[in-house]
This record gives sequence, C-alpha cells and structure tokens, in this order.
Amino acid sequence: MPPTRLGAGAGTPGARSACCCSIAPPDLLARVIEEGSAEQRSAAVQTIAASASLRARRALVGRVARELGPQVRALAYAQAPPPPEDSRQTVYDVEGRGQSALPGKRVRGSGDAAVADDAVNEVFDSTEATYDFYSSCYGRDSVDGQGMELVSSVHFSRNFDNAFWNGSQMVYGDGSGQIFQVGALVRARDVIGHELTHAVTEFTAGLEYSTQPGALNESFSDVFGSLVKQHSLGQAADQADWLIGEGTLVPSLGTALRSMKAPGTAYSGDRQPASMADYVDLPDDGNPENDNGGVHINSGIPNHAFYLAATAIGGNAWEKAGKIWYQTLTGGQLTPSATFEDAAKASLAVASELFGEGAEHAAVAGAWQQVGVLP
Repeated sequence: MPPTRLGAGAGTPGARSACCCSIAPPDLLARVIEEGSAEQRSAAVQTIAASASLRARRALVGRVARELGPQVRALAYAQAPPPPEDSRQTVYDVEGRGQSALPGKRVRGSGDAAVADDAVNEVFDSTEATYDFYSSCYGRDSVDGQGMELVSSVHFSRNFDNAFWNGSQMVYGDGSGQIFQVGALVRARDVIGHELTHAVTEFTAGLEYSTQPGALNESFSDVFGSLVKQHSLGQAADQADWLIGEGTLVPSLGTALRSMKAPGTAYSGDRQPASMADYVDLPDDGNPENDNGGVHINSGIPNHAFYLAATAIGGNAWEKAGKIWYQTLTGGQLTPSATFEDAAKASLAVASELFGEGAEHAAVAGAWQQVGVLP
C-alpha cells in the first residue's frame, strides 16, 4: 500500500510553495510508514501530519519576509513580546503543545545564564554559533542581514521527530526514540545551522521548494550547516566528516541524514544520487515518498559538488568554497526557479569575481563537471 498522502495542497498547483523546510527527509518517513515497526509507523505518521499543519503559514510568512519592507516584515514575525533592542536570540519552551502555542514560554535570551533544561542550552549555543559564523565569515547580521532576533522553540508537540524553520522561527521536537534519538535534534549543530540557513535562503534567493530549485534550497542548507559545524570544531575540509545529522537517527535506521562525501550511504534506503547520471525524476504531488519532487533526494548532486570543490581547494572550507557558495546564494545571481545548471554557472562567475581564473575557479568547474551538471 502506498504511503498516505498528507499535507495541505497535495496535488494542486500551489503545493510546491506551501511546504515546511524540515530536517527529516519525507521519503524516509514514508518508507518507515511502509516498513517500520508499529511504533515507528505511528511516530512517522504523527511527524508528517504535524509538519503538514505548518506549511500554509510558512508559505505566507516567507513571501511577506521576502517581498515586503522591514516594517511589514516585522509585523509578520510578531509572535512574541518585542525583545530588547540588542537581543540576538530567545529560546522558548512549547511544553509539549502544538502550533497554536508557539513560541511558548520564554526560557532564555541573550545575556541570560544557562538554565536547567539541556535542550534550551543546546539550541541557544548552536544558534549563537550559527549567528557568529555568518557574522564573522561573511559579514551577515543574522538571517535577514539586518539583525533580526532568532526565535527558537523547544519541546514541540509530543515525541516529535523533526526540526524546522516555519517561516518566522525555529521549532524543535524532542524525538520519539523510534526515528530520531531522544534529544538528538537539539544536539546536532549542523542540523541547527541547516535549518537557520533556510531562513537565509528565504531572505535572499527565495528558492522554490520544489524539484531542482528545492534541491538547491536543501543543498545550500546542508552546505552551511556542515560549515557551521566545521567552523565550530576548527576543522579543515579534509578533517570533516561531511555528514549531516550524524548520530541523530536511531541506529537501526542509519548513521546520518545525508552524506555530502558519499551521497546515498547515510541511512538504509537513502536514495541520494551523487551525479546527474542517477538523478531521480519525481513529481511534486504532495506524496511524502516523492519529497516535493526530490528536494532532499537530488540535493545530493549539488552537495557532492560542494564537497568536491571544497576538498580540491583545501584548507578551511568556509574561507574560499564557502565564500563562493555564500555569494552565489545571496548576491542576486539566482532566481527562485534556478536549476542546478544555473547555480553552477553562477558559482563559476562568483569564483572568477572573487579569486580570478586560478585554482579556485578550476576546482569549482571541475566539481560541477564531475557531478555531470556541466559538460
């Protein structure tokens, strides 16, 4: 029996924009529904249903944030009492409740000491690390480039197996122990960096969450999620594991959510291709198994291109390869409907602009050629 189709707008023309950028690959959840234990099936159905309920709001707020001015945008993000002017972030506790309770009870903000709740402290520290990464490496002031306060809510719903950017804030589930290990999502710095990068994309290129532009959307989040982790650990490109969400899944499902070094090897049933020769052509029809037209699946191709470019250039990946990818994402080179080829050509133009026609340009060109995006 095929997986149940859940989610507003399934199969309609508007479905491609009405999605929630979440860390859990929906095709993995769909496979668990088909093949998992009774407990795993229940957890996967709950996660898909809860994630779907947030899609329409994210689509609306994302459009407002991208297209309208700062004053109107501020109204869209006014879910909680105004923070102090110098506040970079605030963490809230939803206390097991759902969307209507967001953001929840304020627990910790900028300048506050650590609290007794480890989930709050983990999210606070990784959000701070992501803010510092974008600021120190690329001169970006928060996800919107204008110092927007980062709002996070922990303990969303009950045993919720996901973490996501909902268009205005970060939301974290605790994990059920059936799909994600309990507490693992808030401990994974690359997951937090990944999700916050969806906000950066929303404020810049605005890549549609469908087929190739959606796969680019996911890939940019994986790239900068990995770089946030590498930057925090002081790892050079040849020292990094290039895994996204390593150790977050229960061991029976796999070791990570994605591998940028070896796409298709992260978990049992991982369908990520490493090159266009194995591109998975899927419809964006609302079926979780089809993953919005393969956004988490085909992101393996640009992911691997970045890995190849970064390791060919060497050194700290955020310094050169990361700078090229950052400028490609935020500099106006990409339209919301950009394809892999568009991103490849844009990154080559940026590499030339930043570093000339030398080793960096050659590494980027070679990477896109190896994955079959460029001839």
